[in-house]
Amino acid sequence: MSYLDTQDAPPYSAGFNSQSIIQGPPTQRFRDNLRNDTKYITSWASSGWTNDVMTYGNLIYLALITERIPIIAKFLSSHIDPSAPPFAFGEIFDVPRLSRAIGTPILEWHEVKDSESQVLDDLGCWSVCESVEKYKQDPHPRASRTIDRLKLDISWTRTPDWVKLTPPGIEDDHASFWSLAALGFPQVRSDSLGLPNRPSPQHQVSLLPDDQLLCFDFLYFIGAQRPWEWELDYSPAWRFVGQHMRWNASMERLADAHARRAMKVPGNEPTPPYISIHIRHGDFRDQCHGIPLDQCFAPLPIIARRVSEVQEELRAQKGIDVTQVIMTSDELDPEWWSGVRALGWTWVDYATERTEEIYGKWHPVFIDAIIQSNGAGFVGTHSSTMSTLALRRVQSWHNGPTRIIKWGRLGADDH
Repeated sequence: MSYLDTQDAPPYSAGFNSQSIIQGPPTQRFRDNLRNDTKYITSWASSGWTNDVMTYGNLIYLALITERIPIIAKFLSSHIDPSAPPFAFGEIFDVPRLSRAIGTPILEWHEVKDSESQVLDDLGCWSVCESVEKYKQDPHPRASRTIDRLKLDISWTRTPDWVKLTPPGIEDDHASFWSLAALGFPQVRSDSLGLPNRPSPQHQVSLLPDDQLLCFDFLYFIGAQRPWEWELDYSPAWRFVGQHMRWNASMERLADAHARRAMKVPGNEPTPPYISIHIRHGDFRDQCHGIPLDQCFAPLPIIARRVSEVQEELRAQKGIDVTQVIMTSDELDPEWWSGVRALGWTWVDYATERTEEIYGKWHPVFIDAIIQSNGAGFVGTHSSTMSTLALRRVQSWHNGPTRIIKWGRLGADDH
């Protein structure tokens, strides 16, 4: 199917039987399904999909260092279309393979609590945001529509100020992995219980942070040594979790089929190596601050220069001549896309493919991410988390060369 080894990976059976870590089938109340001899950890996502992937990567890493079982909620659509149905973590990622790789089981919320349950569960959780956002006038726990969907009525306790990763005078929202982990152990937990508590919104009960199900409001802004670590090669969340979050096999096949049609590959030929590109414009326009867009964003010749560098590196290091190039972008200007075509590059035409109509509104985003990750080399956009993850995947999974294009002013990517 492809020149890549991902499609030829051996089948992975579940490394853990979920029935050994919960009581049984989903229950009306989540707590009825938890085992008394097991401790768990959870949090919720409330950003764009790529950031939510990183949030769950952070959650699973926190589960590893606290020796707890992570419970992962479904992805909810915010940037795509709020009306799009939720998408389970295991429908996009290969959970059994991930569990095997990291040596710990992973649960999803729909395995624990019946998705149709109307029972409102009381739960005490820690609010990280209230501590790290103290520079704001009214810091409050991070809201997530997932909490309502799971029918959870949460009483929030503010985490200690010392969970903040950066010094107190710096306005930054990052907390420290190990500071949060410490709250999952008896001594530090008991020393931190006197902090301000918010009663739950529905039942108006004040609860201490749960010990069996350790929970936090938001885990996107977490680091070990400094902020934005997913961009750095030592990132523990990437090294110990993120790189093992491989795609669900059916999603991989679907993305490969789209890529093959975009490159017009005959049915009897394998998928050729290609260079993937991710150029984000869209909401980045707001960061141009009055600079004309043709000067703020890197023009196509600059992107082509980066592609040439990746092609040369592939020739020098792997002895392969990669001529196929697949563009992924949120750019809407037809003239820009004509320029992409003039360079001899291609892209997935989701309208012609009827991808949303057939599979749903999530799928173009998923397919783009998978195509990006399976490039023999990759060229991305500075400050885009989607590019960050694509770069990490191409480097880790395929040992491929990568480049990130800087932007924001004329000549920003000169080098």
